[in-house]
Amino acid sequence: MTSRVIIEADGGSRGNPGPASYGALVRDADTGVVIAQRGVTIGVATNNVAEYSGLIAGLELVREHAPDAQVEVRMDSKLVIEQMAGRWKIKHADMRPLAQQAQRLVPPGVTWTWVPRERNKAADALANAALDDQRDGGSGHVSEAAPTRRSKPAAAASSTGWGGRAGEPTTVILLRHGVTESTERKLFCGTGGADPGLTQTGEEQARRAAAWLSRLGGVDAIVASPLQRTRETAAIVSAELSIEVGLEAGFTEASFGDWDGYSFAEILQKWPSEMSAWLGSTAVAPPGGETFDAVHTRVSEARGRLLQAHPGRTVVVVSHVTPIKMMVRQALDAPMRSIYQMELSPASISTISWWPDGNASLRTFNTVPD
Repeated sequence: MTSRVIIEADGGSRGNPGPASYGALVRDADTGVVIAQRGVTIGVATNNVAEYSGLIAGLELVREHAPDAQVEVRMDSKLVIEQMAGRWKIKHADMRPLAQQAQRLVPPGVTWTWVPRERNKAADALANAALDDQRDGGSGHVSEAAPTRRSKPAAAASSTGWGGRAGEPTTVILLRHGVTESTERKLFCGTGGADPGLTQTGEEQARRAAAWLSRLGGVDAIVASPLQRTRETAAIVSAELSIEVGLEAGFTEASFGDWDGYSFAEILQKWPSEMSAWLGSTAVAPPGGETFDAVHTRVSEARGRLLQAHPGRTVVVVSHVTPIKMMVRQALDAPMRSIYQMELSPASISTISWWPDGNASLRTFNTVPD
């Protein structure tokens, strides 16, 4: 009889929300042998819903195949692990029923362990295999009797930008707003403090970007963050292209809380320990502000709405440094800390194409029109 088992679970969405699936397996902790595994598509859902679904499937597999074993759950979802361990509150209404369902299946004495993504490849491969199977006309269900096609997701990821892809991509042209007084003074400027407009220099930068986009041609829609600096930038582009502007709050800059209106040096002097913690983890928020992880979640949701509303079209998104970095990170499937290695100039343009299968291609980055 197996005395100790490990649940490895994952879930994901190609679009967030978009076609989603989960992967779960139960492994003998001593031998490493996989006792049972399952990969299943779940329709259109978000990443978090898919991750919780993977956990529930893993717990069900334990009940079926190792009901008396000591259980350790390993996932690369910090959200699920921390919420199930009781260290984080479950704030999102969609997550509560799933968490409650999982709690009813949790055996006594379970251990909750967060692992990096690269250590959760088996569950990820199951989830991707299920989506690939459905795409290829199958049932979208990979079970104990069906081998996981581990190499196929990796091959698909590595082929982005090479050869043909199914369907027409949605091309997202990310335009950072022009400079404001806060930009010129190098002050933190999020959503919790002042809402400055463009300076004369910022307006000129926006006009150059608009002329560049006009020469490019083919733009079908313009979407902007509702803050004043992005609305003013978008209005200049709108006048040049004769396209109305839609607003999307999901693309708003991060809230820096008490730090709004201060320079980096001033914050470092006044909040040294808080700044150190913030720089050390994307899960840490400035005092009274928003974590980068939270920004990533809302940007992902806004991107999903954008792709659903404009399939196969070209959309200009006028936004801010942090949301644009999050979109680039998502396109490259890079670690969250990669946002610290990106630099975006005022009124710069970055372009990403997203295909219907969820793959993306970064076409340009930080191009400053002249």
